[in-house]
Amino acid sequence: MSETAKIILGSLLLTGAFAHPAQAVESTEAATPAAALSADGWISLFDGQTLNGWIPKVRGYETGLNPLQTFRAENGVLSVNYAGYDAFEDRFGHLFYELPYSHYRLRLEYRFTGAAIPGTPGWAIRNSGAMLHAQAPGSMNPDQDFPISIEFQFLGGLSDGQARPTGNLCTPGTHVELQGVLTEEHCINSRSPTFHGDQWVMAEAIMLGSERAEHLINGESVLTYGGLMTGGGVVSGHDPELKPERAPLAQGYIALQSEGHPIEFRNIQLLNLKGCMDPEADAYRPHFTVSDPSACAD
Repeated sequence: MSETAKIILGSLLLTGAFAHPAQAVESTEAATPAAALSADGWISLFDGQTLNGWIPKVRGYETGLNPLQTFRAENGVLSVNYAGYDAFEDRFGHLFYELPYSHYRLRLEYRFTGAAIPGTPGWAIRNSGAMLHAQAPGSMNPDQDFPISIEFQFLGGLSDGQARPTGNLCTPGTHVELQGVLTEEHCINSRSPTFHGDQWVMAEAIMLGSERAEHLINGESVLTYGGLMTGGGVVSGHDPELKPERAPLAQGYIALQSEGHPIEFRNIQLLNLKGCMDPEADAYRPHFTVSDPSACAD
């Protein structure tokens, strides 16, 4: 990476493009933490009843607005719902968790429901995902389509006799390395089976800074890669300074997608792998793998 790219990336982290919560969010849901730490360290990011702790961003609208109640929460399910839409009209949406992370395991269950609404692109039918290491929601321009991020792509079978794996990788504004070699291919299929109908599927992503990532579907490893970095295309309407070519992408936000086909999520949990590794400190947890000495302070 050039010295110029290093300087740009450093400024992005300091200004919060990938590291800090959005400011002045206009949301009907208060941005209070929904997280509850369990005995084994897993955090529940979704409380099952509200969107507390989550920040919506829908193309064509300012960050914090949830037009037509695209994102809804009730009875333990967080849904992407288009009941208020007449047509999709390229209103790609993302629902961001309010805190950034660098080293973590994210797991959730998802299922596709119903039919895509009119105007949904053909490629977006039974298509959604979780955006990882994403730019901050407040750094997205109103007309930006996708956040600069690593996409953990979820696909459903089309019942057409063709394989359609899930747990894939897509790279809006990013690149990765496969087996140590840079690839500029936008989407890379996993080794997962195809899932038809409205069955629940468990998806897990293990993110280790910019060094390594792994995708699992129903507990089985289906894809690994490394060398996460910004750059490339397949994102529009963004601030170009947020996408220096081949700058390491080591942290960011988690966001759930809205692409025109209804989908539901539940049991959204995160295990933070970065924290206090001093066994004598109260904040020590045995599952931490990356040291953060500041977390050891009382």
